[in-house]
Amino acid sequence: MTLYASELAARDLAVVWHPCTQMHDHETLPMLPIARAEGAWLYGHDGRRWLDAVSSWWTCLLGHRHPRVVAALKDQLDRIDHVMLAGFTHEPAIQLAEELVRIAPRGGRKAGASRLPPLPHEPSSVGAASAAIDVPPTLTRVFYADNGSSAIEVALKLSFHYWRNLGRGERTRFIALTGGYHGETLGALSVTDVALYRHTYAPLLLEPIFAPSPDAYEAAPGESAAACAQRRLGELRAILECHAHESCAVIVEPLVQCAGGMRMHDASYLTGLRALCDEFDLHLIADEIAVGFGRTGTLFACEQGGIVPDFLCLSKGLTGGTLPLSAVLTTTRVYDAFYAEYSAGKAFLHSHSYTGNPIACRAALATLAVLRDEPVLERNRALAAHLDTRLAPLVDHPHVADVRRTGMIAAIELAKDKRTREPFPAAERRGLRVYRHGLANGMLLRPLGNVVYFMPPYCITPEEIDRMVEVAAEGIDVALR
Repeated sequence: MTLYASELAARDLAVVWHPCTQMHDHETLPMLPIARAEGAWLYGHDGRRWLDAVSSWWTCLLGHRHPRVVAALKDQLDRIDHVMLAGFTHEPAIQLAEELVRIAPRGGRKAGASRLPPLPHEPSSVGAASAAIDVPPTLTRVFYADNGSSAIEVALKLSFHYWRNLGRGERTRFIALTGGYHGETLGALSVTDVALYRHTYAPLLLEPIFAPSPDAYEAAPGESAAACAQRRLGELRAILECHAHESCAVIVEPLVQCAGGMRMHDASYLTGLRALCDEFDLHLIADEIAVGFGRTGTLFACEQGGIVPDFLCLSKGLTGGTLPLSAVLTTTRVYDAFYAEYSAGKAFLHSHSYTGNPIACRAALATLAVLRDEPVLERNRALAAHLDTRLAPLVDHPHVADVRRTGMIAAIELAKDKRTREPFPAAERRGLRVYRHGLANGMLLRPLGNVVYFMPPYCITPEEIDRMVEVAAEGIDVALR
């Protein structure tokens, strides 16, 4: 590390409190100042570089500093920096809301649709996308917030408030899945079931009802992922029979429970979940904050179940990893429950100072334009197939209990005993050893406990995937010594 980089690290540790970090670790774990970023790479002040295999907490979909996104940011800075979105509006917020409504799941889009549907004046060469355009949108309203946790807060409050406005104030609870993660503000944390984040704050939280996750890793011996999903739907039905009358909504991370260990489930669970919510008259909240915008192989994960949620929460990759922004899409039915004279007391008086920031909205529009105009998802399918090939040898590793992938998300589950899947004790911090090995070898890997995962930017090359898996495999061997 250069003298300047060392000085930056020392200055940082004197004043900055970092997220999701035990700061004591940095007595032995070097802080790494980053000078610049480009594509899939982060560059230090001393010329070293690291492949960003986790897209900087899953945000940089297209890679760092994508030229179209950068150009949009620069252009917007010459127009409007910020204006409050109460009583005022601006073109970027309007355009982005229109675009999100246009591309949102419609229930009729097939899992094979590989790009955003064209603008109305564009000819389409993709049959599935073209067919989807003829289905009227169900998600018709967009509420902006600042980040993923804020989006979840908005969805939870809107769902509760909807029922209250309809005179159903007894509906105060939410149903969430075991192993799910939805953020760390108090409402979002309430519907999270990851003890690492939840345990300390439990006395402050709402009391949700947790339904068993359809996580295919927890399937019974010989049970398929689809059969596991159906069994879990049966268990959810029993919960709804007892608690639907007091519940507002079911919240789910479609296809992949990310922070809970990149646990994956069959898309048929989403189809059945939508049917159950309809049967028992509950809202369905789809948290696509981490899995939206092509990460699971389709533009939205909900498409693979052929469903439309009542609330669709989006963030992270929405701006291509440049600025914080989130959006909650909902239905006309929900919107209409709040539309009344002010004296009726039905308004949704939730706000953020930077709601719908014009610069962030322009970054989002540029990101969506790249996904629309370029064959990004087709390239992703080829990259995912290549990733499968490179991961295949790890299936037989004596301490790898599972290798799984959905779209451009892959995970390697380490276990003390491969046969019984007994995990390594958390206190041993095996994942930290993988992280250290990665940094020493030009790779940013950030395992979730005993799960080594990959969520790279879409600009990654096959050769970079080769190196990513190679370093991870070496790191696993180092961690097991």
